[in-house]
Amino acid sequence: MPAEIISGKQVAEEMREEFKEEIEKLKKEHGITPGLAVVLVGEDPASQVYVKNKKIACEKVGINSIEHRLPADYPEDKLIELIESLNKDDKVHGILVQLPLPKHISEVKVLYTILPEKDVDGFHPVNVGKLMIGEADFLPCTPAGIQQLLIRSGTKIEGAEVVVVGRSNIVGKPIANILLQKSDGANATVTICHTRTKDMPSHTKRADILIVAAGKPKAVTANMVKKGAVVIDVGVNRLESGLCGDVDFEAVKEVAAKITPVPGGVGPMTITMLLKNTIKAAKLRIN
Repeated sequence: MPAEIISGKQVAEEMREEFKEEIEKLKKEHGITPGLAVVLVGEDPASQVYVKNKKIACEKVGINSIEHRLPADYPEDKLIELIESLNKDDKVHGILVQLPLPKHISEVKVLYTILPEKDVDGFHPVNVGKLMIGEADFLPCTPAGIQQLLIRSGTKIEGAEVVVVGRSNIVGKPIANILLQKSDGANATVTICHTRTKDMPSHTKRADILIVAAGKPKAVTANMVKKGAVVIDVGVNRLESGLCGDVDFEAVKEVAAKITPVPGGVGPMTITMLLKNTIKAAKLRIN
């Protein structure tokens, strides 16, 4: 029997309806409308689409979206000044600088300028450190979305063997840290595989939950997956035949118990978790 499809689109819609109620409560009880400032430098087409989608998502749930679209040659020092002004703006609860940045701007310098309490992407080293010790205010958006897909699809995480393919700072390392925490929706045994892993199939075939963020189309094939596993495909690759993930979906769905599609799996969850973090930032400000 083919695998059950875990629809990120459906889960995202359910969560966004929940957000509307939270935001209305914040407005009524505290007079606060969560505000998200998004900074886009340059004309990268993928970034432009992503920023547009963020704005639409914010408007639909009731978050105030503030955009700063800057030319590609915008000076680094001026960008730092803008972020510092957003840090001081009480109407801005979350700040997101869209990556990648032009080569003349240091991503590290820019991301470190954002106040940790407004870092709704979860990339500031303070927030990364708090995640490591189990006291995170903001979980990075894509890994947090993966966790929600697992929880809301009824997947048993506690005690599960989880294998993560990929060790990026954006997905691989944080999702491993999230799922091994001593908390609800975690308590898993986690292995990370990467480009220097020997005999990767011997690891992936042990996985009850297999999370693939390899950055390579169809890198995980059916013979690398344990029968009955839950497979989360984080990859998005543009081929002549269309979009595909890092998992050979058509073959793996015949082996797995549950699987996310591409598109419509993890993708919709990333912006959803950004909205969640922005609402949380507004609540933390009250306290």
